[in-house]
Amino acid sequence: MIDLHCHILPGIDDGPEELVESLEMARRHVAAGVDTVIATPHVSWDHRNTAEGIAEATARLQRALDVEQIPLRVLAGAEVALTRAVELPHEELQALTLGGGPWLLLEAPIALDAPGTDALVEVVRDHGVEVLLAHPERCASFHSDPELLARLVDAGCTAQVTAGALVGSFGRTVQALARRFVEQGHVHVVASDAHDPERRAPGLLEPLVAGGYGELAQWMTADVPRALLVGGEVPERPLPAGEPRGARRGLLRRRRG
Repeated sequence: MIDLHCHILPGIDDGPEELVESLEMARRHVAAGVDTVIATPHVSWDHRNTAEGIAEATARLQRALDVEQIPLRVLAGAEVALTRAVELPHEELQALTLGGGPWLLLEAPIALDAPGTDALVEVVRDHGVEVLLAHPERCASFHSDPELLARLVDAGCTAQVTAGALVGSFGRTVQALARRFVEQGHVHVVASDAHDPERRAPGLLEPLVAGGYGELAQWMTADVPRALLVGGEVPERPLPAGEPRGARRGLLRRRRG
């Protein structure tokens, strides 16, 4: 399995403060069946990380994992705040993509409804990057306008939900919206968004199965993440047993060449 959204780098944002915590997160990833993690520290107005700094921190962590013989591959990426992304230079945005591929993990504001989110996402995409939307189930704009995600997916974006949201880790309102998005076929990836070894710990498969989405596990934790990393076409979404035949299949209608 591949975790495309994880705050595993030590001392760089609101994730682990020390290397020992990062190593414990890595052990938990491996125990949960994850073999590849994209390190996605915040790039925001509060955490002004750079692609160069993230790459260096990722390389240091990988060396430590190798020394400790923890069989986890860590690649550089970022969780870029939408309001920060529209201000970043073209070259920096492209350097912050997941694993060096074409996809950028983009976070809309959590607490504030951001008018014109569609237009701001398009500004980011005009830099030649594809957009994977981070946890829309937790972002205010998607709560006030639940059809926003459908419009963005129709425009060519993909979407990621946090595994814990499917089982109520962020409250019932977030859980209901996460499940709605998945069942409507608007979600392509599940990720841990882990920040530490305990409170917001790694884990993908268990919440998916507990939430009733085990039939989507291979697609959301391996097939789609692998395609995004290499820049391939998003594979067709399997149709879970009992899902209405009219449900969306998670296909991208428009993608830039």
